[in-house]
Parts: sequence; C-alpha cells; structure tokens
Amino acid sequence: MINTTTVSTYPSLAKFADFVQLKDYRQPTKDEYVRYVRKLGEHYAGDPATLTEDQVRAYFLFLRQHKKFGGSAMKLARCALRSFFRDCWHVPAWTVFEEVRIAPPQTLPLVLSREQVAALLRAVTLPRYRAILGLIYHTGLRVGEAVRIERRDFRDTATGAPRLHVRCGKGGKDRFVPLTPAMVEQLRAWWKTHRHPSFLFPGPTAGWRERAQPADAAQSATTHLSVSAVQNTFRLARATAGLPVEATVHTLRHCYATHLLEEGVSLRLISQYLGHASLETTLIYTHLTPLNEARTRAALAVLQRAVA
Repeated sequence: MINTTTVSTYPSLAKFADFVQLKDYRQPTKDEYVRYVRKLGEHYAGDPATLTEDQVRAYFLFLRQHKKFGGSAMKLARCALRSFFRDCWHVPAWTVFEEVRIAPPQTLPLVLSREQVAALLRAVTLPRYRAILGLIYHTGLRVGEAVRIERRDFRDTATGAPRLHVRCGKGGKDRFVPLTPAMVEQLRAWWKTHRHPSFLFPGPTAGWRERAQPADAAQSATTHLSVSAVQNTFRLARATAGLPVEATVHTLRHCYATHLLEEGVSLRLISQYLGHASLETTLIYTHLTPLNEARTRAALAVLQRAVA
C-alpha cells in the first residue's frame, strides 16, 4: 500500500493516491505514479494541483535537461503527471503531454555467447545464486520474476513435460515457459538444501550464513531472495569471468531469446515465453544472432548462383 505519510502534505496528492488505487495497475506502478507527482509538488514547493501547464512543461524540461532522465524515466513521468492532471483533476485542453515525445531506444542489447554464459555461471560460487542465474538463462525470466518463484509454480503438461508457471509478470500477466527435466532436477536438488515450504529462493535470515546455510534458518525465511543480491552476485561473477561491463542479469534474458532463435525456435513462441505484449518487441532478436546472418548469406549465395 502507498505510505499515507508521504501524500498527506497536499490534499490533491492524497486524492490522487486514492485515485490510482482504483486502477488496475500493479502496486509498484501505483507507488511510482504518486512519487512522481509528489516530486513535482516538491520542485515547486506547492500543491501540484495549482500548477499551470507552462510550469508542468518547464518541469519536463528540467527532468530532461538537468536530471538527465532517459526514455523510460521520462515515459513514466509523463504517464504519472498525465494521469494526475487529465484523469484525476480533469484539466481542460492541455497539450503538454503530447508535446513530450520519447523516441524508442535504437541500440541493440548485448548478447553473450554460449561459452561466455557458461563461464559466468562457473564463476558463481554460492549454490543459490548459481541456481537462480541458471534458471534465468534457461527460462528468460526477468530477475524480479525469478526471485519470486515458488514450489507450486512447477507444473507438468498433459504429456508430462515440465513447465514453469510465471505468475504476475510484467503488466500483471501470467505465462508458462518450458523446462527440461535436467533443469527440474537441478532445482529440486537446490530446494532440498533448504526445503522452504514456499519459496524456491528464500531470502537469507540472520541465522542463515552465506556458506553454512542451516536448513532450519532457511525454512524460517519470510521473504524471497532480493533482486539486488542477485544483481551484485552477477557483477562479481562478470568480473571474474572477464565479461563486458555492459552485461547485466537482464542480459541472460537476451541470451535466452537469441540462443533459442539460433536453434530454430519460432519467434512467436519466444515472444510468448518472454511475456512480450507484441511480437514487434521480440523482432529485435533477429538482429542479434550471427547464425541467422550466416544462414541469410548462404541463402543469398544460392540465389546469386541461380542468376549468374
């Protein structure tokens, strides 16, 4: 829930906090919407509902030119302020939100080779981090999805093939991703080291030391492993393996998609496994695989011989 102490400064902010609770947004999105409007009020030291369109326009310029907001942050700021002024307070005839144009990123994401992914995983010493990073590469999960996986999320299809139920992914959507029996066995072996009743990756407690990991302490964990802990471990393993500094945990998701595409898995299936809302989002991976380029060049050579 939104912390009411942070929205009680201005009545309009308290009203907006209630307003977003009526929306079918995920809670982190609701919190961010309120935070962006609160920051606007703090910037002008006044109730945001009293601001003019020119002041809001100047604030967007401030975010872009002085705060150096990137595309994602600017998009979220625009959505939050538009919801506040247009949807909650019904301000008439403002055009500022259409004036804020955010170009989609043009850079291609980094993809590691299969050998580099193997080197990365070998560089991870603690079993729980090796297990979760291996799962991310095996399924293409976002790190926030991976840390929340529970025992109940493992299912079998009608033919007995294992798959993973990803609950409440990005956009609040569920999806299923396939697993190999070997991966299921690896994860089962990891779970047997702690046997938490719910979480596959329980968060460390005060009594659960990094290397000792007593099972009773792990079973008493009240939450899952943190995203930041996985990210920090990835950075250490990346340095040990000598991989590019641009690589992040999310890079494993790009590797998953690209390597599946190289193995001939259809783009539409990969899009479903990744939880993309549009197939166009997945099309970027067609530009990332040297194997696809090699196949294209071979096909072009055949065509060239036909007309030579």
